[in-house]
Amino acid sequence: MAIKTYLIVDGENIDATLGLSVLSRRPEPEERPRWDRVMDFAQEVWEQPVNGLFFLNATSGHLPMTFVQALLAMDYRPLPLSGSLTEKVVDIGIQRTLDAIAETGEGSVILASHDGDFGPQLEKLLAQGHKVAIICFKEFLNTHLRSLTEHGLEIIDLEHTVHAFTETLPRIKIINLEDFDPYTFI
Repeated sequence: MAIKTYLIVDGENIDATLGLSVLSRRPEPEERPRWDRVMDFAQEVWEQPVNGLFFLNATSGHLPMTFVQALLAMDYRPLPLSGSLTEKVVDIGIQRTLDAIAETGEGSVILASHDGDFGPQLEKLLAQGHKVAIICFKEFLNTHLRSLTEHGLEIIDLEHTVHAFTETLPRIKIINLEDFDPYTFI
């Protein structure tokens, strides 16, 4: 039996980071990630079958059915969670899922998030020898998660490596002097 990759998407976190930190406004639909590209990338990166789990906060009792149907068409399994208004239901659901993967001892993990709340679970998976990567905007990744690269965590840029967007985002990034082309900026 082939080892599978669990692609775990913290949709709230990716959308909030895109809106608040990258665009400084609510993203338009065409500015959001193409989740089919993320799924395709996840299948290619370690050449394993992928189980896409997309976590949604459904505490309001409302589901964005058009989006849920689109996720299903892209082979994601939408996981709409609800709880009290004080619970971070998406974070708790993802933490429990990461714990379950660690408990079974099988599978690789790609987490799409910037959130440091998953640090203990990712540390445990890395210590057990799982392949673990995080898809994010690198400049907004939690510093604790960034430090896990010393233990094997791979950091994958959502825009520049996965190519999940149809347009270039207005990000400021560090440019290696060897790669600097002033003609791009004049």
